[in-house]
Amino acid sequence: MMAALLLLALAALAAWLYFRPNRARVAPELALESWDVVADGLHNSNTDLIHFGGRFLLAHAASPYHMGSTSCRIVVRASPDARHFSEVAELRVPGEDIRDPKFAVIGGRLFLYVLPNKGFYALPYTTLYATSEDGEKWSELRPVSISGAPECGWLFWRPRSADGETWYVPAYWNAHGHSILLRSRDGAHWEFVSRIWDGEGNDETDFLWLPDGRMLATARLEVTPDRILGNRDASTLLATSAAPYQSWTYARSRVTRLDGPALFAHGGRIYAVARRQAGSRRFPTHLGGALSRKRTSLFLVEPHRLVFLSDLPSAGDTSYAGVVLRDGALFASYYTSDPTRDWPWLLGMFLRSEIRMARVELASLAALADASG
Repeated sequence: MMAALLLLALAALAAWLYFRPNRARVAPELALESWDVVADGLHNSNTDLIHFGGRFLLAHAASPYHMGSTSCRIVVRASPDARHFSEVAELRVPGEDIRDPKFAVIGGRLFLYVLPNKGFYALPYTTLYATSEDGEKWSELRPVSISGAPECGWLFWRPRSADGETWYVPAYWNAHGHSILLRSRDGAHWEFVSRIWDGEGNDETDFLWLPDGRMLATARLEVTPDRILGNRDASTLLATSAAPYQSWTYARSRVTRLDGPALFAHGGRIYAVARRQAGSRRFPTHLGGALSRKRTSLFLVEPHRLVFLSDLPSAGDTSYAGVVLRDGALFASYYTSDPTRDWPWLLGMFLRSEIRMARVELASLAALADASG
């Protein structure tokens, strides 16, 4: 009898977790549209977005599940309006997993940086890149070159330039715990500039320039990397540095652990589209925990604080956005499990996920930021 009751209780819990309705906090004053662009039954993830050659280009990983798979590929899709995309290219690493695509246009050429991964666990080990003139025909993937730091082992996030000539990229160490800033003129050969942060399992680091010329970077601080229950001390690092970007000053936020950040600037402010953890931060759902609920969300990013503004329709395994600002609107690509449900992150990792687009009127986003104080 006790065994039967226990099985019944477990079945009831599983059903509740699976069918639990979504409670995403989408700000009603935000002028938001959202639609799916890839929903083919695969686990689609890790997006980036760019406007190049008169059209939107979307890159994402397509795999059976979140974990490493030799069948994973990076798909490149094109669209004139960000609503209807067609596949134009794919990139693979034979016998390996591939993830985290990042676009950049350097010297008039389109670059795509990716992270290869061996084995079942999502543990990329280096950065590769390919180039294209049109987004459809791509060169072979090759490793980046880094001077002043070990070449193999640094994982690039998103390259950016303030003048179109000198490019910077934050990179984190494949075993976690270190992030650095690199500089390049051609997108292929990079040199060490400074060390952003050491310790606390830090990885995924993005940056942008503040209106006064300082860099503002965010970093995901896991404390204990890849721990299934997360860590109660996890946080988001906020780091600033003035030219020539040799030294950094720091603050922290526990609004969330900012996973998969995509920073963008508008109206003198810096924002982010990134993952937010909803619900309790207590055991067994500390920040970053796989049993917790996740969202793709909009944040205001300031040197000393991170401000939650709104969720996008999302749940389960979600986030890793790409951003384009165009025609007075933010276009953001991201991935999510079924947004009508509210699955734990762990369940979402093994089920299908779709690529969605969100369009937000920038004026409504600025008004929401104004109201945040």
